Amino acid sequence: MSAPQNIGPKRLVVGAHYGVKDWIIQRITAVVLVIYTLVLGIGALITPEFTYENWVRLFNFEVLSFPLGKLLAMLAFLSLAYHAWIGVRDIWMDYVKPAGLRLALQVLTVLWLVGSVVYAAQILWRI
Repeated sequence: MSAPQNIGPKRLVVGAHYGVKDWIIQRITAVVLVIYTLVLGIGALITPEFTYENWVRLFNFEVLSFPLGKLLAMLAFLSLAYHAWIGVRDIWMDYVKPAGLRLALQVLTVLWLVGSVVYAAQILWRI
């Protein structure tokens, strides 16, 4: 009698494999946030004094007429929102069992995060 073929290294593995992709994306967004924090911290340290004008100048930093300061800030906001989405979505999936409530919480989370990014973009591009 032979052993079943679905045990050991020859087993058939199926599934969506969302975990690894989301884990990698969350690590990438964390790296983006660390880099932005360092750039912002260094920019704040080399600023002679904390005035509104100097703070605005930090975000309006341009390279070849390209708004690098605002672009980096926007990338950080988007990374923060996506990083938070992965974490909060996993919390809802792990701990909220009723499917309707879980879906409602996920929708509210997405709406909150999208609204936060839009609000941050309005503030950032207004200065």
